[in-house]
Amino acid sequence: MSERLIRGRLDGSGILVSADAPLLRLQQRAGAGIGKPLALPHLARLVALAQRLQRDISRPLYTADDHSDIHALVRILPDAEGASLEISDWRAGPMPLPLPHGTTVSDAVIAPQGWAWECDQQLRMVALHRAESSPPVPVEWEGRSLSELFELQPDGEGRFPVLRALARQTHFEGQRVRAEGEGARVAMTLSGDPLFDATGRFTGFRGAAAIEQDAVATAGPGASAATASLADPAFGSLPLSDPQFGRRIDGALRGPLSRIIATAETIHGQFDGPIRADYARYAGDIAHAGRHLLGLVDDLADLQNIERPGFRAAEDEIDLGDLARRTVGLLGMKAEEKGIRIDAPRVDDKMPATGEFRRVLQVLLNLVGNAIRYSPENSLIWIRVDREGDRAMVTVADQGQGISSEQQAVVFEKFERLGRTDSGGSGLGLYIARRLARAMDGELTVESAPGQGARFTLSLPARDA
Repeated sequence: MSERLIRGRLDGSGILVSADAPLLRLQQRAGAGIGKPLALPHLARLVALAQRLQRDISRPLYTADDHSDIHALVRILPDAEGASLEISDWRAGPMPLPLPHGTTVSDAVIAPQGWAWECDQQLRMVALHRAESSPPVPVEWEGRSLSELFELQPDGEGRFPVLRALARQTHFEGQRVRAEGEGARVAMTLSGDPLFDATGRFTGFRGAAAIEQDAVATAGPGASAATASLADPAFGSLPLSDPQFGRRIDGALRGPLSRIIATAETIHGQFDGPIRADYARYAGDIAHAGRHLLGLVDDLADLQNIERPGFRAAEDEIDLGDLARRTVGLLGMKAEEKGIRIDAPRVDDKMPATGEFRRVLQVLLNLVGNAIRYSPENSLIWIRVDREGDRAMVTVADQGQGISSEQQAVVFEKFERLGRTDSGGSGLGLYIARRLARAMDGELTVESAPGQGARFTLSLPARDA
């Protein structure tokens, strides 16, 4: 059964409208059927994610029925009417052996403050329970990987005990982690034992997570300065407001994220040899998510820098026409992918101004990037330079859905994304762009109306040619 695709179809409200026999049997054993909402929680969450992003995603699928554990790879293809499912590599195996003496994970040995957990051979969580006095477990833990649910910390030698145990299929202990409870960030130590089925096949781990003493830090709005700091070898005990924290987190995240992106793109491009198409798409998803996170790191670093008291930009002699053409050169390929044409200033369109070269380029990249992201396919974006009195201006206009007057009042606010739920940005770009414009004695404004596109104008001190 692992050699053919198992297909299914859902409408826009999550109702299962058709399904091949194996998927239909799972739906029926979960107490539903055709014409009913998808009753498999992990798969339903993946479908909701694909519909929210409006892009194909491929993910490992873990579920179970009364008789067996089921492992597969699911590809979800959302469209305007719902989503199609393509499930491959379907593998059904016996349920794991019970704990010794008839115990279950729910009554396994749990520290007075701690969790009991169980994962499959790919470290995806299949059970999670807590002691009465411990912090609540995350609401959506089912099917998430252990490394996603717990932030793994290396030991003194830079090693991860759980990963070594996975390679050797042996017992481990002393794996320090951080986890997010409800309103709290807790430090815990994991230990676990390997699980095997009746044939001797490794099926995962079962173990306990003990909360370290004095390791629960409240993360809500009322948290004190002491609890808003991280005690970590990479960050020391710096509070989040310390400028050093931003520099250290930038350095700690940029390298690993860059390696993840490079590796995922190598797999996606199949540069080391051919692989299954669905695995290649999965690697593409990883690379896309990595680039999004790297962009967020850039935004957070910029955010802390520009909000530093006394921040000022350099006063370079620049040409807004030249910078506009450079921006189009950098983003032209991205526009071509959507069939969008960018009408840039001509070579002889010069507009001398005063501002920091790289910061003005950063603002224009944000404005043109947003125009590409939110413009319809086969549309036009135009960029013009102009001068009014002592102000030099560059305007970026698109043919997108436009921005209402109410939205214009908040579009430059921090983390504002105008209700969008796609993965296109952090909601910091326009806030940073306006702060940068004002730091160069300039301004960034918007003119728009629903259905009539948007015009963003950056104005800076003009300079005589």
